[in-house]
Amino acid sequence: MPTKRALLPLLSSAILSLACAAAQASPTAATLERLETLRVPGKPLAVFDIGFVNADGVYALSDRSNGGLDFFKAATGAFLGRATGFAGYNKAGGYDVSGPNGVVAVGRNEFWAGDGNSTVKVVDLRTKKVIASISTGGHKRTDEMTYDARDHLVVAVNNADDPPFVSFISTRTHKVDGRVVLKRASDGAEQPVWDPASGLIYLSIPSLDHIKAHSAVAVINPRTRKLIRYMPVSRCMPAGLALGPRHHLLVGCSDDGVAAGFPARSFVMTTSGRIVARLPEVGGSDEVWSDLRAHQYYLAAVANTGGPVLGVVDSRTDRWLANLPTGPHAHSVAADARTGRVFVPIAAGKECPEGCIAVFGPKK
Repeated sequence: MPTKRALLPLLSSAILSLACAAAQASPTAATLERLETLRVPGKPLAVFDIGFVNADGVYALSDRSNGGLDFFKAATGAFLGRATGFAGYNKAGGYDVSGPNGVVAVGRNEFWAGDGNSTVKVVDLRTKKVIASISTGGHKRTDEMTYDARDHLVVAVNNADDPPFVSFISTRTHKVDGRVVLKRASDGAEQPVWDPASGLIYLSIPSLDHIKAHSAVAVINPRTRKLIRYMPVSRCMPAGLALGPRHHLLVGCSDDGVAAGFPARSFVMTTSGRIVARLPEVGGSDEVWSDLRAHQYYLAAVANTGGPVLGVVDSRTDRWLANLPTGPHAHSVAADARTGRVFVPIAAGKECPEGCIAVFGPKK
C-alpha cells in the first residue's frame, strides 16, 4: 500500500484533472447576462413572430406590428432597415391570417418569410425589398420554414390550414415543387429543421388524431416529397425544434401544451426517435435555437413556470444550465454564432413601453 507521502502526488494529480475537466465543461451560461436592449423603430412592438440570424451576422425579426421584416447588425445592434409589404397583424382574423411569420436565410443576400395570405415572400437584404411572392396554395398563413441547402429548397409549413401541409419551394425557380399533406396533424404543425447529415426534414407536430397528449416529430424526405414516419412525444404539444450535435434534436414543449394541462418541460431526442433527456427545468416554448459553436440550445420559454425566460441547455451533455428572465410574449429566439449574442423580442408592456429586443451574451 502506498504511503501518505506517496499518495499526495496522486491525489494532487487527480484534483488537478478534475479541475481541468470541470473548467472544460463549465457552461458559458454561467457568464451569460443581459447586455443591452434594442429599440424597434416605428409602431410599438406589440405583435411579432420568429427571428433568424444569417451566417453574416444579420438578425431578422418578423415584426407584425409594422408589417415587415426588421434587420439588425447582430454584433452591434444597429438597425439596418425594414422590408415592408407583409400583411401585418390582422385584428379581425387573428394570427392565422397575419404576417410575417416564420423566416429563414437563403444564402447571404436573401431572407424568406411566410405571410398571412398563404404566400412566402423573398426579401433582398441589400435593398430591403420584396422581390418575389410565392403562393403555397392554401387559405391561411404560411408559417415556419427551414432551408434545405443540398436540394435548394425552402420547406414551408401552412400550419393553420386544415389539414396542415408542407410545401417544397425551389430557391432557383421560386416555384412550389411538391407538397406533403399532414392528415393526422390535428393542431397544426410548427418549427421544421433540415438535417444536412441525413438530408431529412424534422417537423414538430403538436398533436395527432385530435388527441392532445399524443404529439410527434414528423420525418420527411424532401427529395421524394414523402412523409416517412412520426416519432412520438407524449404530453408535450411541441412547437420549437432545433438540431444539435450527435444527431440530437431539442424538442420544446409549447405554451399550448401548458394550457392543455401538461408540464412546462422540454426533451432531447435522437433523430431516430429515442428520448435521451428530459428537461423539467424549462418549458412552454415556441421558437428554440441551436448554437453549435457555443454548444448550447436556447429556448424562448414564454409559458415557463414562474414567468417567461430564455432557457439555456448544454447541447454536449443535454443538461439544463440556466433560465434568464425575459418578458411578455417573449416566444422568439435567435443567436449569432460569431459573437454569442442571443436575441429575444419582448412585447410592449411595463418593462418596454414601446416593445424591445433583449440581447443576451457572455459577460463583458
